[in-house]
Amino acid sequence: MPMRKTSAWPLALVYLGLIVYASLYPFADWRDQGVVPWTFLTAALPKYWTGFDVISNVLGYMPLGFLLALSALRTYRRKRAITMAVFAAAALSLVLESLQSFLPERVSSNLDLFLNVAGAFLGALMAWAFERMGWLQRWSRFRAAWFVEDARGAMVLLALWPMALLFPTEIPFGLGQVIERLKLVLESWLEGSLALQWVTWRPTTPQPLSAFAEWWCVVLGLVVPGLLGYCVISRRTKRAWFLGWLLLAGVGATGLSTALSFGPQHAWEWLVPANRLALGVAILVLALLLWVPTGAAAALAMLALVVNLSLVNQDSVSPYFEQTLFFWEQGRFIRFHGVVQWLGWLWPFAALVYLLSLLWSRDTKN
Repeated sequence: MPMRKTSAWPLALVYLGLIVYASLYPFADWRDQGVVPWTFLTAALPKYWTGFDVISNVLGYMPLGFLLALSALRTYRRKRAITMAVFAAAALSLVLESLQSFLPERVSSNLDLFLNVAGAFLGALMAWAFERMGWLQRWSRFRAAWFVEDARGAMVLLALWPMALLFPTEIPFGLGQVIERLKLVLESWLEGSLALQWVTWRPTTPQPLSAFAEWWCVVLGLVVPGLLGYCVISRRTKRAWFLGWLLLAGVGATGLSTALSFGPQHAWEWLVPANRLALGVAILVLALLLWVPTGAAAALAMLALVVNLSLVNQDSVSPYFEQTLFFWEQGRFIRFHGVVQWLGWLWPFAALVYLLSLLWSRDTKN
């Protein structure tokens, strides 16, 4: 059977990278502790574990097993899709658990390995069940009816956008605020060298954005993924439906992030009148652009993204926001923090690269 294009494979690669990051975070103090890396396989089961450990290890590998099996089912229709997915996930978990023996802050565990494999098996089994029930065929028909032929890049970015919003941001939907953090990292690397002056491109301390500039950041933060969807959805009625789901996903992910940071009772405190107005304006703008061609949508999305990144990276980080990040970096959030942090930082730049490639390919064809 001929190979078919699928978003499952790039999503599996992205998720694999996130697992690697979460498993080896914080990547510090690597050392040989005099222990054979795979000794944990024959060790006794851990005496101390919590329900959170069990759930996180199982759920952490379920999407990977699902995406790997789905990739095989959608491209090759191989009968051994479950076996391939489980063995790949088991090999990954074995390597990562072995590498953890070189990290003083991490503990290799045979129980974690077993739970990871169990999670991958459940995810792969779910993908197989979806195939048997015909849900994958329905998804193929849905995708063909809703999206243009080559929509994988945009679909992957749109699927990752709500996850990126889970990382706390200074401004709602203000992803990609990396300039000051990048500057601090470079200064630490170049400390004591003549090249240090090359990274001090800001002679003054960044100042907080005005209320009007922050308001525009919220507007553009929702307009950008909306226009990204318009790049691969051409029909107006379907764009309107997509707009509703986009608003629901964005508001829901931001509310969940706030609840994780400050407690469920504070989940919607970010929805102050100014932000509600910004959401309304963003929806109005996207509604007015329902008729825009896909090529123009890509150009407008890139323009909005560049402006938004410029504004977001001019903003300073408040002490209250730094305290929020400190909370996220503690306890149970430490692995989750590392994963979604990178998504929140890199999503806009990945979208920018995609939009540039999309416009370039259109110019080449023309």
